[in-house]
Amino acid sequence: MSDSPPIVRILNLSKAYRRGSLEVPVLHDISFDIQSGEFLSLMGPSGSGKSTLLNLIAGIDRADSGSILVEGLEITTLSETELAAWRAGAVGFIFQFYNLIPVLTALENVELPLTLSGLSKRERREHARMCLELVNLSHRLDHYPGQLSGGEQQRVAIARAIVTDPVLLVADEPTGDLDRVSAAEILDLMERMNGQLGKTIIMVTHDPRAAQRAHVLRHLDKGVLSNDDPAHPL
Repeated sequence: MSDSPPIVRILNLSKAYRRGSLEVPVLHDISFDIQSGEFLSLMGPSGSGKSTLLNLIAGIDRADSGSILVEGLEITTLSETELAAWRAGAVGFIFQFYNLIPVLTALENVELPLTLSGLSKRERREHARMCLELVNLSHRLDHYPGQLSGGEQQRVAIARAIVTDPVLLVADEPTGDLDRVSAAEILDLMERMNGQLGKTIIMVTHDPRAAQRAHVLRHLDKGVLSNDDPAHPL
């Protein structure tokens, strides 16, 4: 890998959830680095802590102990307001069920993250159009989510994720609700975002076919990072 500093550094990260008087451990003393431009896949059985780890890296959740540095910024020390502002500009989210707003068109859904950016309406629209063109949906700008296939909705979601030019793309089971053909198209697109745009991608998946698209495979089991294998060395 590169000699440059990692884009993400995770040190001694632990997390537990509380249910009444019970404490349920989820992650145990996790430490690893993610290099800039890496396509990382997190795999593991249900309940292994994959999505929790993803949410901690993305600043959606907070760790009990340990630290996460993204581009040298320790996000674990930020206030809720600072964290929200950082997350809005630095992280693009791709979810299993798309999370599109049904009453907004594809263009309006993609434009949404830019509403607080200070860009003019025309500039926001131009950015959104460009991102929809990147995902081959320029012919669907005015369609609503309900008028799009699952694969098309996920492509809109990817366009929305990259519209702010984020540092990280985080994807939680991005192909989990798609048929095999649509899933392959989405994975092709994510590989293109990684290879052509240089986006650092962190993907949680249970699908070995999806995981094989990544450069690095990491396995979680019962909250412990068990190994680190290149998916297929380039």
